[in-house]
Amino acid sequence: MNGKLKFVPENYKISDLVKDLKISLKKVAIELNQEIMDKKKISKITLKKDDKMEIVHFIGGG
Repeated sequence: MNGKLKFVPENYKISDLVKDLKISLKKVAIELNQEIMDKKKISKITLKKDDKMEIVHFIGGG
C-alpha cells in the first residue's frame, strides 16, 4: 500500500490481508517487524497492535 497505514480487525491473520489485497504469494516477500515470514506459516500468524508489516513485490527486468 506504498507506505500507507492500514488498520485491520482483531485476530486478523497475514493470510487474510494477502487475500484481501489480492496479492500473489509467488512474487512477494513478507516482512513482519523486520523479520521475513515463511509464506507457508502466514495462515497461523495473527497481527497484533503496533505490528509493522511490509510486502515487497518482485519485478523482473534487465
